[in-house]
Amino acid sequence: MKLNLKVKLFVAILCLITFAICTTASSTESKPVRIDCDVHAGPCSANISGAKVSLEIEPKPVEAMKDLIFTVTFVGEKPVTNPYIDLGMPGMNMGRNRVILKPAGESLYRGEGVIVRCPSGRRTWKATLTVPEMGVAEFVFDVVY
Repeated sequence: MKLNLKVKLFVAILCLITFAICTTASSTESKPVRIDCDVHAGPCSANISGAKVSLEIEPKPVEAMKDLIFTVTFVGEKPVTNPYIDLGMPGMNMGRNRVILKPAGESLYRGEGVIVRCPSGRRTWKATLTVPEMGVAEFVFDVVY
């Protein structure tokens, strides 16, 4: 019985710490975050060093705490090394949440990931697409809770 109580206490403290981090980061942001990608409507596009890239997240609507498929398509220059996506919230360090992308066709890369839910209720997320030897693109979007 005591072990159960200790586990419950640990989980409660962990939840409070996570809530404090999300709330603090939310209240210290100095400027509003600009949403530049409507992931619910379809793919979002950006340019990286001579290539146009698009990011698609499925299934739709894009929900937190669900298994998601991330698809990146290249038009123009193709990457030499597999790209990857780091998921986070703008203005906040959420820890590492990386989606490893693997080739899934000509100029197409796909990977699986989960967008976690911030206890503060914030829904704005950022997918940072890194293409080694080419550069980085950021996609800022809202998710559904």
